[in-house]
Amino acid sequence: MKNQETSTGITPQDREVRKKFADYPDHVRSILLSIRSLILETARELGIDQVTETLKWGEPSYFCPGGSTVRIDWKAATPERYAVYFHCQTRLVETFRELYGDLFEYDGHRAIVFNLGQVVPTQELKHCIGLSLQYHQLKRLPLLGATPVS
Repeated sequence: MKNQETSTGITPQDREVRKKFADYPDHVRSILLSIRSLILETARELGIDQVTETLKWGEPSYFCPGGSTVRIDWKAATPERYAVYFHCQTRLVETFRELYGDLFEYDGHRAIVFNLGQVVPTQELKHCIGLSLQYHQLKRLPLLGATPVS
């Protein structure tokens, strides 16, 4: 896996990504590093052995061959919120809405948004991340071949 996690499970290898995480407030950094770990864990569980970690649009981004990029970020303009972003010209967020309804808060066709301190429905978020990491293999299937995680 390119830019694989270190033994601590939290340190990005890419210098620009590492700097981006270092620039987040401490309480936000820990949350986003947890989401980062969730993305990498999901890729491993799916047998995806090549994940590229970089910055896209100034946000930590995760991409693999055959997949669609997953990005994560917190913005000072909305200090109580953070988001997991997906490519807005895909059916991903539309599919998440159909599968999970109001379990998540959505930002149009591009993101799942969380409030700081909110309990993240981990299994369902992993499912969404997994669909994104496999998007180009699934995009022609109804609901991207998905059924809700129970």
